[in-house]
Amino acid sequence: MEPDPKLKYRRVIIKLSGEVLSGKEGGHGIDTATLKATASELAEVHATGVQLGVVVGGGNIFRGLRAASEGMDRAQSDYMGMLATVINSLALQDALERCGVPTRVMTALEVKQVAEPYIRRRAIRHLDRGNVVVFGAGTGNPYFSTDTAAALRAMEIRADGLLKATKVDGIYDRDPRRHAEAKMLERVSYDRFLADHLGVMDSTAVTLCRENGLPIRVFKMTPGNIRRVCLGENVGTTVSLSN
Repeated sequence: MEPDPKLKYRRVIIKLSGEVLSGKEGGHGIDTATLKATASELAEVHATGVQLGVVVGGGNIFRGLRAASEGMDRAQSDYMGMLATVINSLALQDALERCGVPTRVMTALEVKQVAEPYIRRRAIRHLDRGNVVVFGAGTGNPYFSTDTAAALRAMEIRADGLLKATKVDGIYDRDPRRHAEAKMLERVSYDRFLADHLGVMDSTAVTLCRENGLPIRVFKMTPGNIRRVCLGENVGTTVSLSN
């Protein structure tokens, strides 16, 4: 497949929260209609020739940090959260394949009966062959978020950018839910993001991107936005070396 010549990003990692698949903020489980819509959105982007890697969270099924705060061992709860991301990854794979998109699930924890173990060179080969690769089980280590897993995988596969599709339009200078005068930032530096604790993405993930010069785009998960970002349209907020 020849990529669209207008593409700004030819290979990307897209970070989706588990809640995206539940269909509502703070929702639980997987909403079938939302899953189909998400897969259709990704299939549209894939059709432009973008090489797609996807990291999906597991918060719609199990949130390890919350369980740890209620007395569960943190490492144990994080492993449970990783398994939740595998469930979401398999669901997304099925939905993508129903859209005619060849998809591979690769996991940081070995579950060979349902997914391939993550091997960097194999992941790159899958992308080069036109497969969407869904990365499950985070980094395979407790105490690390799926944001950090997305940043790590983006560096490993030499992605052009890390895209985070979320429930807000972009990054604001303050919490828009508390401050009516909050302004969305079109561009923000890694240093300002970290110094001002702007949220939206885990600070470890942003630090990794800063150290490797990987741009981050944060935008609202609405129909067409992923494609618009890949084509270079001014959607959401760009986090890079300078404002």
